[in-house]
Amino acid sequence: MQLVTSPEFLGRIVSSTGAQVITLIEGGDVDRSKIQMGQLVKAQLERSIVYGIISSLNIPMPASGDDTRELKLAQVDLIGEVVILGEGDQSKFRRGITVMPTLDDRLSFADHQDIEVVYESPSRHVIGVGSLHQDPQVRANVSVNEMLAKHFAVLGTTGAGKSCALTLILKRILQGNPNAHILLLDPHGEYARAFGDRAEHLTAQTLELPYWLFTFEEMVQVVFGEEAEDLVEETLYLRELILQSKLRFAGPGKDSSRVTVDAPVPYAMGDLNRLLEDAIGKPENRSNLGPYMRIKARLTSLQADRRFAFMFPAGVFVSDNLAQILGKILRVPVNGKPMAILDLAGMPSEVLNVVVCVLSRIAFDFAFWSNQELPLLLVCEEAHRYAPQDTHLGFEPAKRALARIAKEGRKYGISLCVVTQRPSELAASLLSQCNTVFAMRMSSLKDQEIIHAALSEASSTLMNALPLLGTAEAIVVGEGVPVPMRIRFDDLPPDERPRSNSAPFTVQWQGDTKNRELLDRVVMSWRYQQVKESAAPPLLEPRL
Repeated sequence: MQLVTSPEFLGRIVSSTGAQVITLIEGGDVDRSKIQMGQLVKAQLERSIVYGIISSLNIPMPASGDDTRELKLAQVDLIGEVVILGEGDQSKFRRGITVMPTLDDRLSFADHQDIEVVYESPSRHVIGVGSLHQDPQVRANVSVNEMLAKHFAVLGTTGAGKSCALTLILKRILQGNPNAHILLLDPHGEYARAFGDRAEHLTAQTLELPYWLFTFEEMVQVVFGEEAEDLVEETLYLRELILQSKLRFAGPGKDSSRVTVDAPVPYAMGDLNRLLEDAIGKPENRSNLGPYMRIKARLTSLQADRRFAFMFPAGVFVSDNLAQILGKILRVPVNGKPMAILDLAGMPSEVLNVVVCVLSRIAFDFAFWSNQELPLLLVCEEAHRYAPQDTHLGFEPAKRALARIAKEGRKYGISLCVVTQRPSELAASLLSQCNTVFAMRMSSLKDQEIIHAALSEASSTLMNALPLLGTAEAIVVGEGVPVPMRIRFDDLPPDERPRSNSAPFTVQWQGDTKNRELLDRVVMSWRYQQVKESAAPPLLEPRL
């Protein structure tokens, strides 16, 4: 590997504090447009080329008048080196510096070839997601294995382009891995059209997530909701009823010691109702029928509510179809659709967190028992809703399920992608485990502080640019990239973008001809819980 050095001179080093050097800008013919924050520079030493990024510019004593020669200083954060091997050959770029530059060493601007060397990914399995901010001719590549093995996050405020960025990343992954296994939790029904027939689109009407697949803690949350803590007797009775129902389904030939209340063993709701009626009819229970009657009322209400049909299907018989359920959700076999998109928009809000909990748990359990033979990627949009930092919000088991994937998923072959516009509201344990982060525009100071803490590897120059990033721009830091970098994501064709643009208020308010028809349609959908995807409104501004 041979590198041609650039002769364009910036200045000489006048101060060194380890990882940073101060440079006196002396280049008389230098292109002043290059002297800006984030610019890559280099120092040619005897046995190496040391690279750094301009992080601060300063004129210590500004002077008035054109004849006064001012002192101009640039602070440079050193990032790594290329070692000279001899005979014109050089090693690949590596983080860390063996021999530090010293006083009076000359700094010059890095050219296009230098930038390619520094930002070249050492991994063979990479995806190109965009271009570098400082040189649009250089591709921004991300290592797939390193990014997935240690989880990744896409962060940014509303309108920064998170949904399009996530779509682009997943599409590039699928291009090179047509037999991947990806489950995307879509809280707003945005992504179905973006992936088309490459994904299995699951809704509240097409999803099958039967009640017997829920653990007892999850089932209690479904049946009793927030009142569960106050209904101690009801909880104890329900536990016994569920366990007895599972033992009945398993049959006398099964080892009953292996059947627990949390095991994914099917049981018939008819058996549970019969056991419940038997308990109500016992003479010794007549003085304390309240808990049993409350259990019966809650279960009857859930089975009659059409919104819960994905949990309580119609029919008397129950079958052990766990393999088919897992295959459809986790795409085993793929059958040309390596991704499953679960549209959560039509889910009952009171059990939304429980559903996310169940899906996260079964994804982890599947990865655990498959012993890394079928690696999975779980993408959690608006993760702060399911794993909030505030312990009084959300459903604690859902937070634990996601945190378990974040902490232990690497061992068993399950990766987590966290997407949120509110990093400050997300459980710290999740974000801290994401070792590759795509940080997009963030205006909230509190959110910026959280990202600063999570992206300690990035220089202050990159972090200070967070509020100034344009739409579709991001700072990428972590295991998936060779060095922290500012990028611009590639554009997506209009028909491949997620349906995440804002409502065109002034356009839709121009006429009144469709309002009556629309009102009738809304009433029908609302009453019978049938979510229909409307045509995407026109874009008001260029998007990714």
